[in-house]
Amino acid sequence: MQCESDADKDPFDLSRVLEGAAMEDLDPEVACFRLHAEYEMAGDQEQAVAELIEQLERGQERAVLLGVTGSGKTFAMAQLIEKLNLPTLVLSHNKTLARQLWQEFSGLFPENAIEYFVSYYDYYQPEAYLPQRDLYIDKELSLNERIEQERFSTVASLVTRPDVLVVATVSCIYGLNPPEVFLQQHVRVHVGQQIEPLELVRELVGLQYRRVTSTELERGDVRVRGEVVDLWMPSRDDPLRIIFDPDGVISIQVCEAVSWEPLDSVQEAWVHPREFFMTAPDHFVRALNDIEEELDSAVADFHAAGKDVEGHRLKQRTNYDLDLLRELGHCKGVENYSMHFDGRQPGERPYCLLDFMAACAKQFHSEPDRFLVIMDESHVALPQVGGMYGGDRSRKENLIEYGFRLPSAADNRPLRIDEFQSLIPQMLYVSATPGERELRHLAEVTGQSIPDGLLHVQSGGGAIDSQYPKPKERVSMGEVLQQLEHVVRMEIRPTGLLDPRIEVRQTEGQVQDLLSEITDRVEMNERVLVTVLTIKFAEEVSEYLQKMGVKSHYLHSEIDTIERTEIIKALRIGHIDVIVGINLLREGLDIPEVSLVAIFDADRGGFLRNERSLLQTIGRASRHLHGQVLLYADSVSLAMEAAIRQTLQRREMQGRHNECEGIEARSVQKALPVMGSEVEELLAGMAGRAAGGGKRMIAKRRSRSKESDLVKELEIGAGHYGPGEGLLQRISQPKWAAVADSTLLATGDEEKYPDTAEEGLDADLERLLERMQKEMRQAAGRLEFERAAQLRDRIAELRAGKD
Repeated sequence: MQCESDADKDPFDLSRVLEGAAMEDLDPEVACFRLHAEYEMAGDQEQAVAELIEQLERGQERAVLLGVTGSGKTFAMAQLIEKLNLPTLVLSHNKTLARQLWQEFSGLFPENAIEYFVSYYDYYQPEAYLPQRDLYIDKELSLNERIEQERFSTVASLVTRPDVLVVATVSCIYGLNPPEVFLQQHVRVHVGQQIEPLELVRELVGLQYRRVTSTELERGDVRVRGEVVDLWMPSRDDPLRIIFDPDGVISIQVCEAVSWEPLDSVQEAWVHPREFFMTAPDHFVRALNDIEEELDSAVADFHAAGKDVEGHRLKQRTNYDLDLLRELGHCKGVENYSMHFDGRQPGERPYCLLDFMAACAKQFHSEPDRFLVIMDESHVALPQVGGMYGGDRSRKENLIEYGFRLPSAADNRPLRIDEFQSLIPQMLYVSATPGERELRHLAEVTGQSIPDGLLHVQSGGGAIDSQYPKPKERVSMGEVLQQLEHVVRMEIRPTGLLDPRIEVRQTEGQVQDLLSEITDRVEMNERVLVTVLTIKFAEEVSEYLQKMGVKSHYLHSEIDTIERTEIIKALRIGHIDVIVGINLLREGLDIPEVSLVAIFDADRGGFLRNERSLLQTIGRASRHLHGQVLLYADSVSLAMEAAIRQTLQRREMQGRHNECEGIEARSVQKALPVMGSEVEELLAGMAGRAAGGGKRMIAKRRSRSKESDLVKELEIGAGHYGPGEGLLQRISQPKWAAVADSTLLATGDEEKYPDTAEEGLDADLERLLERMQKEMRQAAGRLEFERAAQLRDRIAELRAGKD
């Protein structure tokens, strides 16, 4: 396809990718959001959704939904999305909660495109220079191909259909190619198309697809065999088989990835580029020339300032990258030259996912501002978005100042908060405890006077406003909310559950006091959360509880996301009765089995014990009929007083509602998970059950034995793992793998491990080695190379012992 001139380009023009498409099927009235739910709105959900629709339809740019824990915020969001029927971006502040939201929306909208857009790095160490230590740190990363596939799927859906809901993290504010570059080249294949197989292959190779002749096909590959072309797009789990006859294309089949058996037939397919970052040949040459010009200018500036070393370093590093770009079309730090490849001016913002949202809105809903952004847990997410630019900028300034990167590297960056806000036509802030920034923003867009407690912050995620210093006397969030109008509230729970009872207790003997409370809860088959202030104290409390016979485990930032998820699942099932954590037991954690929350050092200052944090932590006990919160403190702080007052007010409000409506409170019911069933999907960063646009086939599920058998096999519970042993290692290794532990073999515990008895060990050793080898191969397939290496070494030890 010929490239258009820069003057003719429209980054919102999707017409080229939709040429010949069945547009009547892509009408938003036809391809609309359809909510599938087994229940109707209850409590004050209907009133809240009606208020939000009224605000958004009259053009209000920002809205705030205050929904207490357990009020059904996700279901209310789904109702709003269905009724507005606009492309929607749901923004979450971490991958764990984003995945949880993705699962829920996938189940509620099985017919629509529910996409997952998060960072595709399993590990990322950014390039940096520390001048104080004269230490240069090179970039290191580990890409997750499955998440990269989901990112491709997100973009492909946004440019080809109107009913798209994207669940994303702050990675959505980082740079992507503009929509018009992504769409500059594409191939539309349809039944009846008069084209030769080799001609189609040439077009696909032009989109950077690899032509292969092997029997195995990978994502991004294409092969031709006679009158059959096999193609695997990066955004799909299932490849395409295109069948020709002398007149052209006669069939397009969606096939199973291993057996190539047809799963479905389609009339047409849009094939997008293999790579996100594509540049037309003339743009590529122009970009290289621009890089050389900038290099000459920057080196001259260094020499003029007497910084010959920095100038020499910059020239050497940049020329090396230029050589790689000319020969290979890629280099390790290619993203640092994105300004030149995008054709942007210095200081101009990068393109990002929000540009694709606008492109989708313009193509299918007539205007680029016809899309909605929902920021979940906005009191955390908004400051997070606001802080990304500053951190990136400070790191880049050192690299530029000391000659490691060109000045244009600073333009490979996340959006500033003002740029982010300017790109969003309408946004809904959702939180049980809205922050000062979003409340001030609401006051500004609705023309209200700003309460004194909000003057010291800047709206939209900005930092402190130096013109108005923070007030000496703290104003509680409850007082601020009483002064504001247009805050939509959902404070009535459909389940009728009251806010938990709160009790303040002295800190002397707090651990022993808590132990007696835990014992009572365990006898009733209920769970307990304990929140502390430090990692060390969390581990000490958990270890003490284990010694006292309580099935306990700690949870903090040094535990990775996958193991964290399995620990929470173990708590719900009952393999663990108590989790001791720090700041991870707050936003979005949904554990209906928890009836008791204990907060140590509740009267301490700081963000972990402010009013908002206390309310969020208290909310973890609000999904159980017997919910109770223990605040261990020697005094009552202002934050404690405000949190207790609001909790009591909501408890009284819910009680009146239950009495008027004749509602009998009941605990939240939620299906129990299966231990280890989603570990591989969690490694891929996704899971779900949607039958249509959401869930994408990954692999066949492996059958599982009953949960009780699995518990015995994995030996999960008090006394089976210590503070230094990871729970996930128990989940990923079956019982026989523990038999291979040389220290265990030496114990002589024939009753517990009869296969290790002296008379039976030799007979079973070959079977044991075979199973260990199988587990080693599976671990390598899951990219758990350290685990695979451990198994390899243990196999070698056992074989040496046998010989």
